[in-house]
Amino acid sequence: MRTIGRARAAYHGAAALAACALAGCAAGTDAEYAMLVADPPAKADKPPSLVRGEGEFKPYWQDIPSAAFRFHMLPAPGSPDGSVKPLYVGKTEITWEAFDVWAYRLDEKGEQTPSTQQSGVPEGDSPDAVTRPSKPYLPPDRGFGHDGYAVISITFRSAEEFCKWLAASSGLAYRLPTEDEWEHLCMAGHEGDWGFEGGVEQLPRHAWFANNADGKPHTVATRRPNAWGIYDMHGNVQEWVVGRNGKPTTKGGSWRDEADLLKAGAAQRQDSTWNASDPNLPKSRWWLADGNFVGFRVVCDVDAEGKPRRVSNKPDAAARPATP
Repeated sequence: MRTIGRARAAYHGAAALAACALAGCAAGTDAEYAMLVADPPAKADKPPSLVRGEGEFKPYWQDIPSAAFRFHMLPAPGSPDGSVKPLYVGKTEITWEAFDVWAYRLDEKGEQTPSTQQSGVPEGDSPDAVTRPSKPYLPPDRGFGHDGYAVISITFRSAEEFCKWLAASSGLAYRLPTEDEWEHLCMAGHEGDWGFEGGVEQLPRHAWFANNADGKPHTVATRRPNAWGIYDMHGNVQEWVVGRNGKPTTKGGSWRDEADLLKAGAAQRQDSTWNASDPNLPKSRWWLADGNFVGFRVVCDVDAEGKPRRVSNKPDAAARPATP
């Protein structure tokens, strides 16, 4: 069992690494940074800004309730034609450290994380009327790894309900991205299929996929980011989005896919094989027994001042400025 004290130590280490990455540490000069990014990071473009906001549109940390963990949100400009509005986006895919708090009600218990617990909790409503998952049929991380790894094996409903819980807990407008938003964030101002210079030849530096992943997902932020500092938009795990037809779809491809499925315009929709071995009837609404390649990241809407948009007056909305 992992205690909150252990999680706090892990959090401080992760925060130090993230701060180093944000500051642009040179590869090879910092051992911790070398562990975070296998190759030197791509130089990010000038930080995006809003016409309005006077400097408020900037990175921040989002604390997870009742846990010594937080994740980094980055500002992203809107599209030139105005079809995609400015928004904040998770620097990485949502990891187990954040997901566990919601899935296993650690914000209510304040005790151990469920990395090895596997006892599950009954489905029901939280104090904020957000439902929680039922007990998973198999260990959700499938033994690939937990701390620092992107969430996998989850349904669209799980991803949506996590966003509702995070919005209710923080008071900020968290949600899943739309397909158009996701493609805009992936491309980071580039044209074509990839959100980086150099074309598909540079893909191994930016993504975990069939050619280099060794048949498994990897910890987040261990390939190069795109020009806006966003990691793993190509590869590692597929990401749930709201499709153009309003239905769930996934984008980005995963550790098991060839390059074509990692292109910004590619999409994969759930089929029966993603949950074929689930013995329950009906199949779980929360977990994908055979979907160990499906995760998600969150976005947050922007208000008129360039700040994360609030959805309530909750006083403890823990959005803290990120110090470069």
